[in-house]
Amino acid sequence: MDQTTRPETGFTIRVARPDEYGVLGEITARAYLDDGLLDFGEDDPYLVTLRDVAARAAGSEVLVAVDADGAVLGGVAHVVGPSAWADLAGDGEAEFRMLVVAPAARGRGVGGALVQACVDRARATEGCVRVRLSTQKSMLGAHRIYERMGFVRTPERDWSPVPELSYLLTYSLEI
Repeated sequence: MDQTTRPETGFTIRVARPDEYGVLGEITARAYLDDGLLDFGEDDPYLVTLRDVAARAAGSEVLVAVDADGAVLGGVAHVVGPSAWADLAGDGEAEFRMLVVAPAARGRGVGGALVQACVDRARATEGCVRVRLSTQKSMLGAHRIYERMGFVRTPERDWSPVPELSYLLTYSLEI
């Protein structure tokens, strides 16, 4: 399950290479900033985490979507819980975080393909029965992807990473 090529879409999903970490970090930071997902904008301390793909890759499996020329179109961190990178996932669960698609690549199915790659990896993990995720209230396009793929809201698991900040909605998919 190293790579999934989708000839009909013109992109491939695979594990990110270290030489792509900087590009993916900037795509991630820009997406969160441009979509208004950070409570403190350019001064948000979470930007350091968003840009640090090497740290994510050390504790999770970072996947990228790349086009035929190797340009990074988006990425996601796939985590098997419990782990330091899992916000929600416990025993027998996986989670994905920091799903982003570059603005120029949106509308091509990149986000859905990255989510599907995480679900496929979870299904291939012995003992894994569920995939979880957190999302912001304003990410309506992402919510549509999740619901179309069978994820259901789990409002009892909604949470806030820092008490004074906006809370996150949660979804779950039984596999």
